[in-house]
Amino acid sequence: MKKNWKEQILGKTIKARLIRYNLCVVSTIALFSCICSYIISSRNARGIAVTALEHEVEGLSGLFDMGYEEMMNIVLNCAERSTVNLGKLDLDASAGNRKEAMNYTRTISDYCAISGYGEYIAKLMVLNEQDGFIQAGYEPGSSNDPQALRQAEWFDGELAKSTQLYALDVVESPFWGGKNEKLLPLLRKVNSMSSYSGEGWVFLGISAKLFQDALKETQHENRIAVVTWTGNPVAGVNEKRDGEDETFIRMLLEREARKDTLRMKIDGSKCMVSYVRNPKSGILVYEILPMSRIVNNRFMIILIVLLIFTSCISIGMVLSAFFTKRINEPIHKLVSHIGLLSRGEFTVNPQIESEDEIGTIGKGVNHMAAKIDELVDMRVASEKEKKNLEIKMLQAQINPHFLYNTLDSIRWIAIIQKNSGIVKVVTSLSSLLKNMAKGFNEKVTLKQELDFLADYIVIEKIRYVELFDVEIHVEPEELYQAKIIKLTLQPLVENAIFSGIEPSGRNGVVEIHARKTDGDLCITVRDNGIGMDEEKAKQLLQDTEKVKSSSMSGIGLPNVDRRIKLVYGEAYGLSIQSEPGQYTQITVRLPLEM
Repeated sequence: MKKNWKEQILGKTIKARLIRYNLCVVSTIALFSCICSYIISSRNARGIAVTALEHEVEGLSGLFDMGYEEMMNIVLNCAERSTVNLGKLDLDASAGNRKEAMNYTRTISDYCAISGYGEYIAKLMVLNEQDGFIQAGYEPGSSNDPQALRQAEWFDGELAKSTQLYALDVVESPFWGGKNEKLLPLLRKVNSMSSYSGEGWVFLGISAKLFQDALKETQHENRIAVVTWTGNPVAGVNEKRDGEDETFIRMLLEREARKDTLRMKIDGSKCMVSYVRNPKSGILVYEILPMSRIVNNRFMIILIVLLIFTSCISIGMVLSAFFTKRINEPIHKLVSHIGLLSRGEFTVNPQIESEDEIGTIGKGVNHMAAKIDELVDMRVASEKEKKNLEIKMLQAQINPHFLYNTLDSIRWIAIIQKNSGIVKVVTSLSSLLKNMAKGFNEKVTLKQELDFLADYIVIEKIRYVELFDVEIHVEPEELYQAKIIKLTLQPLVENAIFSGIEPSGRNGVVEIHARKTDGDLCITVRDNGIGMDEEKAKQLLQDTEKVKSSSMSGIGLPNVDRRIKLVYGEAYGLSIQSEPGQYTQITVRLPLEM
C-alpha cells in the first residue's frame, strides 16, 4: 500500500504528474488564501483600532470645543450687556449701588451655573478702571483681584485678541486664592451704555482641570495630550517628561490639515497619531497609539488561517482525485489501444474518441490504424501483382539456353549458305533474348536500353521491309547514363509500329526524345500513324489484364505503366496524347537517377 502511494505521487506517469500538479496548485491557492486572510484580518484589526482612536480624539476635541464656545458666550454676554452700569460695581458703596452690584453678581453667577461648566470656571469677573468689581467662580475672592488682573503680564495681549479667533493659552493664576493654578484666560472689553465714562473688562479664567478630568475618563495606556496653539501643555495622560515632545508637537501645529491620522516613528517605535486642532481656540488634542498595542487577536487569526488551509487542502485532494481519474481514464484507454497497434492489431476503437484534446488524439490514432491497415492491404496486393508480373515474364522466357543454342546453329547455317539477312535477324533476336533473360525489373542505363531497342528495330524493319524509320534524340548527352527500368521503351515503340504506322498503310517515322524536365527524366515516343481518340487513350493504360498476343515481350503498355508506378510511386509512369489521323505520343516520366 505504501509503495502504491509513492508510485501514484512520485511516479513518472501522467497520473502521478497530475496529482503532483494539483497538489502544488491547491497548496499554492491555500497558502495564498491564508496569507490574504491574515493580511485582511490584520488590516481590519488596525482599521478598527484607528477608527476608535479617531473617534476618541474627535470626541475629546468636541467636548473641549463645546466648553470653549459656552464660556466664550458667557464672556460676550457680559461684555455686550447694555444694562451693566460699570460705575456701580462696588459692593462697599452706598446701599443703592451695593444693591445693584449684588444683582449683577447674581446674574454672572447664574451664567456660570446654567452653563454646565461652573465647576471649571475659576473666576468670572467684571471690573472697571477704579478697581470696582463683581465676580463669581469657585476661587475665593480678594479686594486685590482687580489690581492683580490688570498687572498680569499677559493682560494686554489677551485683550488684543480677536473675538472670532480667540486662541487660548495657559497662564499662572494672578489671584491670591488660586496661586500656582493653571488658567486659560478669556478677556474682553465691556460695551456699556451707562453714563460711566471709564473702561471696563470681563475676565473668565478656565481651569485646566476641565481638560485633565476629561482625559482621566479614558481608561487605556495610550499617550493623550492637550496643548495650546503655542505648544504649551494643558493636560495629558501617560505623558513623557517636559520637553521630550516639543519637536513632535511643533510638527503637528504646523500642519495645514485641521485633523488627520498619521503613521510615524516616535522614539524608534511605529505609532499611529491622531490629532484634532480647533481653529478658533487653537487647542490641539492628540493621541499616540503604538502599533504593538493594536487589538489583534493573533490566536483567532491563526486558527482561522489554519482552518482555511486545511479546508482548501482537503477539498483540493478530493477534487484532484476526481479530476485525475476523469483525465487518466481516456489516456489509459488510448495507451492500451496503442499497445494493440504495436502488436500489429490495426483495429479502430470508437471509445478513444471524444470532443476534447485526448479524444482528438484518439481520432488521429484510429485514422492512422485504418490507414496502416489499408496500406498493408495495398502492400500485399502490390507484392502479389509483382509476383504475377514476374510469372508472366518467366512464362515468356521458355528455356533460354536451348533457344540460344538453336539460334546459334541457325546463324552458322546462314553463314555457310551466305545469307546475310538471316544472320542479322538471328543475331539481333539472340541479343534480345539474352537481355530479357537477365531480369524483368532490373535498372539499366538509357544507352543500354536504346541498344536493346536497336536490336528490336533491326528485326521489325526486316519484317516490315523498311516500313518505318526511327529517330533518336538525347539532350544533353549525359542523360545516356540515366537509370531506367529495362524493357521500358520497347513496348512503346512496338505500340507505335503495330497500332499507329502499320494500320495507316504508309511509311512512318517513330521519334524518340529524351530530356530533363523539372528534375525528372522525360522520354517521349511519337509516331505519325492513325492516332486515336481521347477515350481510347485513357482505356489503353487502364486495361491491365489485356496483353497483346502479337507483342514480342508479352507485357504491353499497361504493364509498363504499372511497373514504373510500383517502383517509383504514383506520380510517375506513362501519359498518352493523340490526335486521330495525325499522331500518337507516349511520355515516360521517371525520377532522374545518374
